[in-house]
Amino acid sequence: MAQTVGDFLVERLYAWGVRKIFGYPGDGINDVFGALNRAGGKIEFIQARHEEMAAFMASAYAKFTGELGVCIATSGPGASHLVTGLYDARLDHMPVLAIAGQQARTALGGHYQQEVDLPSLFKDVAGAFVQQASAPAQVRHLVDRAVRIALGERRVTAIILPNDLQEEPYHEPGRKHGTLHSGIGYSRPKTVPYDADLHRAAEILNSGRKVAMLVGAGSLGATDAVIAVADKLGAGIAKALLGKAAVPDDLPYVTGSIGLLGTEPSYTMMMECDTLLMVGSGFPYSEFLPKEGQARGVQIDLAPDMLSLRYPMEANLVGDAAETLRALLPLIEQKTEKSWRADIEKNVADWWKTLEERAIQPAVPVNPQRVTWELSPRLPDGVILTSDSGSCANWYARDLRIRRGMMASLSGGLASMGAAVPYAIAAKFAHPDRPVIALVGDGAMQMNNMAELITVAKYWRQWPDKRWIVCVFNNEDLNQVTWEQRVMEGDPKFDASQQIPNVPYHRFAELIGLKGIYVDRPQAVGPAWEDALAADRPVVLEVKTDPEVPPLPPHITFQQAMNFSRTLIKGDPREGGVIRETARQVLGAILPGGRGD
Repeated sequence: MAQTVGDFLVERLYAWGVRKIFGYPGDGINDVFGALNRAGGKIEFIQARHEEMAAFMASAYAKFTGELGVCIATSGPGASHLVTGLYDARLDHMPVLAIAGQQARTALGGHYQQEVDLPSLFKDVAGAFVQQASAPAQVRHLVDRAVRIALGERRVTAIILPNDLQEEPYHEPGRKHGTLHSGIGYSRPKTVPYDADLHRAAEILNSGRKVAMLVGAGSLGATDAVIAVADKLGAGIAKALLGKAAVPDDLPYVTGSIGLLGTEPSYTMMMECDTLLMVGSGFPYSEFLPKEGQARGVQIDLAPDMLSLRYPMEANLVGDAAETLRALLPLIEQKTEKSWRADIEKNVADWWKTLEERAIQPAVPVNPQRVTWELSPRLPDGVILTSDSGSCANWYARDLRIRRGMMASLSGGLASMGAAVPYAIAAKFAHPDRPVIALVGDGAMQMNNMAELITVAKYWRQWPDKRWIVCVFNNEDLNQVTWEQRVMEGDPKFDASQQIPNVPYHRFAELIGLKGIYVDRPQAVGPAWEDALAADRPVVLEVKTDPEVPPLPPHITFQQAMNFSRTLIKGDPREGGVIRETARQVLGAILPGGRGD
């Protein structure tokens, strides 16, 4: 049997090192699936329940392996479903290749069923490279360019294959004018700034008395270098959310997350520093960085378009985080003044006590912060953590103490709901011998994550480590938006938009062969985590949490406090003792007549 274009595609992807593809089948991509079958398991196909989830899995697979993530879908709606997950990869700078089917070449332009202008559809999300194949000999260089560009530029690329082309016999490009003869292979270069730029950056850092560092996803492979530079500078280290695992939280000068989901020590450090070193981070919220003119700045990033974007930097270094920091290290002078670092460490120690006090506050029935606080000391070595967007991300960001060897991620730039479970599935396929824990709100669970539990039920028996846990915060509320309405807009909760149905998530897990655990008492949270971690199969841990515990930023402006006051004056449908008491913890120092704790 002659090799088809579909067969060639699979062989070429295998030659590039692709071993897993996430997706969903359909007649627009049939011959590629036939080729995957004929390849005898060279590339494992992981069947998601929805193409959007497959794209999230490809994005997460790239995050947790550093390799190319690949997703596949049929024509029309299958291809369009990929887009949200692909934007997650695009905004978080992940190398992902999307392969989509298309209607027959002879039908294009004829308003045919499932005919969508896919090059136009993908043009923004896969703008680095998106091409529709028109001849068998073209497919070779399309695959080679799509993979090399995705890896080299850390971008999303897309190849569109008409279904009649997939089943044609493949032939190599001829040796004649108008043909291309591409090859396989890519090695990431060592990227380090010139010596003059390194010396300029070192001069700025050496002149600072109060140095703050902010590290992001670009620092995930630079842990030792980040710590060495911070120790020489006497700096504190704040972490953007995608950089949560960049440095361990057991270091006393690591201030934790920054921004809307951040910590008071991170905010205080940024407001008081005189020098800022930002490494591998596209952290978006400039209001949580020093005021313009307050601090001198140095930034390190592989992407030139991310430099001096959030804060006006004096030294902008294009380079790999670890390599550039190692090159900087001999040029940095050891700080002898200890008071700045001492102040940071005191703030961090006090903050951990504050978090504990908040976590054990009574709620109706369970304080959501307690869920992550109880998990933190029980985290297994090497665990991979994922979180959805929403109020659960606040507790993920603040309460979980990351140790060396752990991994953690979520939908960062896109901040999409519905990513935590597909991320956790991809994490397990990337590292099947490691435990995986996902934190999910009930809104995201209902949106699309429940269906992906069926994917877990399909595959979990092949994982050598069966520990895969999704914790559902069931508060019957789209909680993050509810609190944004109250604090940002001064509006009471709008039940019509915010209230969602109560669903027995743990029972659904049991229905499909997983383990279900239900908790509605605070004293049961810790034992429930221990039970889940000891289970012989994946677990859905459902905790009935209180929606009136406020997931608010570390610094509340006077305007936000006044907005919240107006919310109470207008009459919130959930107003009561709990909402007032929990809000007092955060707003008491600002509200007129209030007091801080």
